[in-house]
Amino acid sequence: MQRGEKLTNFMRERGFNVSSISRQSGVPYTTVRSMIENNLVNSSIDNVIKLCRTLGITVENLLEEDTTELKEGNDYTYRFLPTVKISAGLPIDVECVDEIETITIPDELLGKYAGCEDIFFMRVNGESMNKTIPHDSLIAVKSCSVGDLKNGDIVVYSNGYDYSVKFFYESDDKFIFRPNSSDPIFTDHTLEKVNEDLRLHGKVVTYIVNLD
Repeated sequence: MQRGEKLTNFMRERGFNVSSISRQSGVPYTTVRSMIENNLVNSSIDNVIKLCRTLGITVENLLEEDTTELKEGNDYTYRFLPTVKISAGLPIDVECVDEIETITIPDELLGKYAGCEDIFFMRVNGESMNKTIPHDSLIAVKSCSVGDLKNGDIVVYSNGYDYSVKFFYESDDKFIFRPNSSDPIFTDHTLEKVNEDLRLHGKVVTYIVNLD
């Protein structure tokens, strides 16, 4: 069964049509229609998560396929840094990476980024981004330079401490790294552009959340 058909079946079983699930999930009507028609190919993982939450199912429920329908090339292996904690909180001492592991991710979860060799995965640790990326989420980070970033992008950076994930903003001679948390203890982290300790490791292009 194709994923668009599975999504339609889940909607029907729970009394939703495209209009009603669009209203309740916040995913635009045309986007829901496109996701169904294209069997979720290149769909934003954020939109997939919103629909799954509304339907009361997990992402795995929606994306899993019969093994007889799987085709070669459906997933790709990426670098995975499990021993480095990505702090979505206050920076702490950085942990040394002894070796890089790998992780296999279905192409559907990365859309246009599927198969990119400059993408690596890490896991978020903390609550300073919990309105956007919950604690323990798996994030896909695409290596990039400052020139590739725009205000509002989510980045992984370090400043002589642990890696951190925040919203990125550029203002005159400063970089602003902004949290998005339900806890008011977390505030902007502002750094001078000329800072030998500052490292921008990449832009977060996808995150994967456990719904239970």
